[in-house]
Amino acid sequence: MTTPNQPYRWNLIRPDRLGTLLDGRPEPALPYPDDLVECGAKILARSGNGDVHFVGRSADSVFDLLSGALSATSRPDRVRLLPFSYRFEEPLRPHEIRQLRVNLAAAGVSPHALARRRRPIVFADLVHRGYTFTHLYALLRDWIDDEHEAWDVIRLKLRFLGVTERQKTSPKTWRWWQDCAWTAELPRSGVTNVSVDRFVWFYLGDHQQKLTASFRRTRWADETVARPRHDKKTLDALAEAVAVAGLGRTPQVRTALARVMAREPSFGEPWLRSLALELRHGSPSGRHAVRRGSRGTQ
Repeated sequence: MTTPNQPYRWNLIRPDRLGTLLDGRPEPALPYPDDLVECGAKILARSGNGDVHFVGRSADSVFDLLSGALSATSRPDRVRLLPFSYRFEEPLRPHEIRQLRVNLAAAGVSPHALARRRRPIVFADLVHRGYTFTHLYALLRDWIDDEHEAWDVIRLKLRFLGVTERQKTSPKTWRWWQDCAWTAELPRSGVTNVSVDRFVWFYLGDHQQKLTASFRRTRWADETVARPRHDKKTLDALAEAVAVAGLGRTPQVRTALARVMAREPSFGEPWLRSLALELRHGSPSGRHAVRRGSRGTQ
């Protein structure tokens, strides 16, 4: 029987659960905090009131910031991680497809779950050419057909949000989704983008030390990824991630997120105004959840 597998990741919302792992380490510098706030706020505002699944590891810092900010609201689970990496490789073997589907189902991403969702599911990732999104879409599309679920229903709930390098706006500007034929199978709202400064994009995508290893096909069934690592690079990444999540919990950042949201066209929608209000002031249930905390990984 195939069992689900995913990389271990510490719970950053309750850093006291980390014990002495970070004792003696200096407070890490946090590159581009204002850019992370702007990016995170726009992702929430352009999610269509959906649940945002950050694909892979590239946007981990955006996830950590939003996790901290949303922990004091009634919607702490609105952002999640989806470990997945698959690019430039030969076709998957049957046993790899089985393992991947089990892993995705454990994360709440399966044809059965997608067909019965009330809110959209939003896959967010740093995008250059769109290869990861293309592979993920094809894998989901084949799985949906195999399970005989209603594609006409599911397609209305799928969104792909690309975090792109900011460029000059021009009719001649190349956009990743224009070369991905599959995007035409989704509604117009099914593909959207948030742009960031090129230095931010390259830091997150190429230079930042990540807390987990890339979850590529050779690791989908590797049980060793489910155990925490304590090497220096991982602990450096952990220190930065904890600090980013802590930054997200501050009133200043929650207010800044709400301020950016208020400038988005979707701010006229009640769900976004309500979320911005909770970010500014918190909610009784959200504050209670933070005090109570939970064990385990995110």
